[in-house]
Amino acid sequence: MEIIIGDKAWSTWSMRPWLALKHTGAPFDETLVRLRTERTNTDARAAGSPSGLVPGLKDGDVIVWDSLAICEYLAERFPAASLWPADPAARSAGRSAAAEMHAGFASLRGECPMDIGLRVEVEVSEATHRDLRRLVEMWGSQLTRFGGPFLVGAWSIADAFYTPVATRIRSYGLRLSDYGDTGACGAYAERLLETPEFLAWEQGALADVRT
Repeated sequence: MEIIIGDKAWSTWSMRPWLALKHTGAPFDETLVRLRTERTNTDARAAGSPSGLVPGLKDGDVIVWDSLAICEYLAERFPAASLWPADPAARSAGRSAAAEMHAGFASLRGECPMDIGLRVEVEVSEATHRDLRRLVEMWGSQLTRFGGPFLVGAWSIADAFYTPVATRIRSYGLRLSDYGDTGACGAYAERLLETPEFLAWEQGALADVRT
């Protein structure tokens, strides 16, 4: 199995399925496509991504692109990894949360792009304020409903989708208490950055930046 990814310091969409794949415990190869170059799309296609974008997953004759599609494929391919909870209510809530991240939070994503090594403090726009208030509302609701420690109980694809958000909170000095958090959401963000899968990704990202 091979996953095609972009630079680990920047590529949120690559991080999400990489975390899920790492969580399965299955061996895999990774192919790096450098982002922000004139050759990015050409190199991604040459590596096997039909869209010319990252990420992409190759599993024998199967090629999957788009981060959410890859994660769903992995959930079916490795059922023992429990990438989604068995409980239908928890599973549907997790899928809803992942889909909201996949399609939403545009201001937060645009104003605070992921940069794993970055440490600054910024003032964000009202649109990003709204995104962060929604983030706290949704995280808090899920953590309360399913009891934590992750969004729908045990770690799932939903958490893979919000791990890049946790890096943004850290990178840009965002305090979730400013957006209605009473502590649970900030603690959840910290837990995301303490998982073995994320720490492995971060190590690769920091090594990549140094080369």
